[in-house]
Amino acid sequence: MKYPVASACAIAVYSLSQTAASAQDSSAQGSVNDEASAIIVTGTRQSGITAAESAAPIKLVSDEMMSHVGQPNLNQVLAQLVPSFRTASFGSDAAQLTLSSSLRGLNPNHTLILVNGKRRHGSANLQVGSSPSQGGAAPDLDYIPAISIDHIEVLEDGAAAQYGSDAVAGVINIILKQKEGGSLSVTGGKNYSRGGLIYSGGLNYGWSNSRGYLNMTAFYRKSDGTRRGDQDLRAAGFDGNPPAGYTGAYLADILAAEDYPNVTPAYGRARSRFGVGSFNAAYELTDAIEFYGFGSTGYRNAESRAYYRTPNAVVSTGSGIYAGGVDIATYNAIAASDPSAIFARNGFVPILAFRERDSAITGGLRGEISAWRWDISTTNGHDRVRAYTKRSVNADLFVETGSRQRDFYDGAFSASEWTSNLDISHDFGSFATLAFGGEYRRNTYEIEQGEPASYYKTGASAFPGFGPEAADGHARHSRAFYADLALTPVDGLKLDGAVRHEVFSDFGKTTNWKLTGRYDFTPAIAIRGTASTGFRAPTLAEAYYTQVGVGPLSANVRLAANSAAAGLLGIEPLEPEKSTSYSAGLVLRPLPSLTVTADAYQIELRDRIVGTANILTKSVGFDADDLVWQAIVASGFGVDSSVPLVAVSSFINGPTTRTRGVDFTASYAADFQGMGRANFTLSGAYTDTKITKPTQTPAPLQAYGASIADGQSDSFLTTVTPKLKLITGVNWSLGGFSVTARETFYTKSVAYLNNGLLNRAVVDGAAITDLEIGYELNAQVQISAGAQNLFDKKPNVVELVPGGLTDGGAVVNAPLTFGPYGIDGGYWYARLDFSF
Repeated sequence: MKYPVASACAIAVYSLSQTAASAQDSSAQGSVNDEASAIIVTGTRQSGITAAESAAPIKLVSDEMMSHVGQPNLNQVLAQLVPSFRTASFGSDAAQLTLSSSLRGLNPNHTLILVNGKRRHGSANLQVGSSPSQGGAAPDLDYIPAISIDHIEVLEDGAAAQYGSDAVAGVINIILKQKEGGSLSVTGGKNYSRGGLIYSGGLNYGWSNSRGYLNMTAFYRKSDGTRRGDQDLRAAGFDGNPPAGYTGAYLADILAAEDYPNVTPAYGRARSRFGVGSFNAAYELTDAIEFYGFGSTGYRNAESRAYYRTPNAVVSTGSGIYAGGVDIATYNAIAASDPSAIFARNGFVPILAFRERDSAITGGLRGEISAWRWDISTTNGHDRVRAYTKRSVNADLFVETGSRQRDFYDGAFSASEWTSNLDISHDFGSFATLAFGGEYRRNTYEIEQGEPASYYKTGASAFPGFGPEAADGHARHSRAFYADLALTPVDGLKLDGAVRHEVFSDFGKTTNWKLTGRYDFTPAIAIRGTASTGFRAPTLAEAYYTQVGVGPLSANVRLAANSAAAGLLGIEPLEPEKSTSYSAGLVLRPLPSLTVTADAYQIELRDRIVGTANILTKSVGFDADDLVWQAIVASGFGVDSSVPLVAVSSFINGPTTRTRGVDFTASYAADFQGMGRANFTLSGAYTDTKITKPTQTPAPLQAYGASIADGQSDSFLTTVTPKLKLITGVNWSLGGFSVTARETFYTKSVAYLNNGLLNRAVVDGAAITDLEIGYELNAQVQISAGAQNLFDKKPNVVELVPGGLTDGGAVVNAPLTFGPYGIDGGYWYARLDFSF
């Protein structure tokens, strides 16, 4: 859809203007009720700085704001309240488990997540497949339930000089509740059609006395999943009837398939059960020393559905040789002579099941000696995912042994992070604050072997298991030192400079700096700006993930980037991405109840880590002189040389991109006396990313005649994020009644599918309406009901291409899955909140 120029201009000035920070002692933090006067702890080492005074742009999200978002999911909360925040709406295979999120149109790995100012560990679940989040292994926000959160500080500015790796697009610092008393929230909701029932319950309770506090949370959620798309063209034509060539036993068998003709349920939200418990505590050991700790432990059991396998997909021919996808006549003959040679007479849909366990624990001491503040802490986080393929088959085992095993344990992948910090700071009156400190961090990543039946030859259909060639463990450590000096040389002028030096055991050293300034001409007008450098260290998963997928007609080996096999292709071990960022902003408070901020920025990101295109062998059958075959042999994976299409892929340091944008926000609080009170907000984010230096194909692959870049991966970097996102909202209350209305406008998203060989795919711009009505029965009990995506807006479907099939496979009306507002349409909900 098209938007008036005025709207585009209004949006282009949103969020950086809210104030900055640099995580320090969060114990001084209270509940955020007035954003302008709220004390912040992110992006600044100074104490007592309010959001209105900050020199860097920050967005505050209070627990009150979070309470009016229907789905109990922190990703959804931030996507609806922070314009520069984008969350994935759909993922394939294991990517359904952890839907990644990001700031300013960059990768999920470019946003640093903190909890109470301490680094949160990443997910073990690498986003392997081609998608806008490819390579993502960022922290899973699901494991921080919204009911446990006091508020969130979103620093929309590069901050690697203050926090280290990943703080390229910004920092999200989640401040946990400390207050005493309790709250209970129970929510139930459902998508308008075809599944989507979700119900959840959260309990939070806190105790406190003069020396400390303990706050605890328990949360549970069950999601039944959704289903999108219509008939599969392999089962029925556009008229809903079987193709004319289907006859005999094959016709009868496919007509009896489950949910015929809509036999492929791959498009939709995964089914899941999720639970987490957490705590946040502190206790004064002496008048000068306080112990603090917080942590969480949780689980997720999720199942997503793969594509339908037709009845003729797994069949033994008369000679006992596996022939995937036998023709109809052969199938009918075998069905008459030897029905046991057909694995599944009605076809089957494999289920990908994942069992995840995630935990994190932080402990520390903080205090003050002769006006010098100090904080020493250690944090350990761990995430492990066990993978299973259910209702599937290993076709080779079936053909060779007659095995009808349906369920397989595919192995596991796990990641851990142990971080220890020492932070020291001192105020030299109101003139200066000096802060310095150090950090030690150790990361591990491991792939665990599955059962032999899961990876034998072709492996379990849909998700082959990890074999001994893939199973391995890796570790690295880093040491860092930083210094930060904040100055107020004259009234109205704030200056801040930081430098950080870090040494990694795998790729070496990096030094980064940041300069920030703000000048207040009057209490109503201020300007601010930053310049900084930053970096993102490659995750161990990006460097070492390896696997092979084999089918009857194709095989693809994912080579570990930091391996000798990848080196044969000229792919070098991954280096850190490097960034240079600039921003300039304006802060206006023309009225006591009106705040307007606008910040423009540019981020140049070099050596971006991207997935390569599939690099095919030149020969059909093994050729010792073929470069790709040489890499496959070096990887240790055995690939059947009779497979017609054999390819490899990997991760590589690729293009340089330049992201330019403007973040804007305006908020106004009004008291209409006897007509109630209202808070109005208008915020937006304009983002434009261009590739300024394309990915360079390594010399060995150039000589081989291959290219590692394609239009699909380029579009995921540049056009898949809407250039413009605008959020308008109002929260009105009168007596016990309250109404929250929110309208979110998106411009179009564009991607090239199937490696850019087809016409571009477009998810049109849209306006998404959210509405909630609440009523307080008494001081303790409130009931609410509402809808997200009230008018049931859905993305475009995959267009037909020459040949009659759709790019989404063979599913008619398969939704394009890369859009910003999901594929499931409208969602209604009701909620009961009880405080005590």
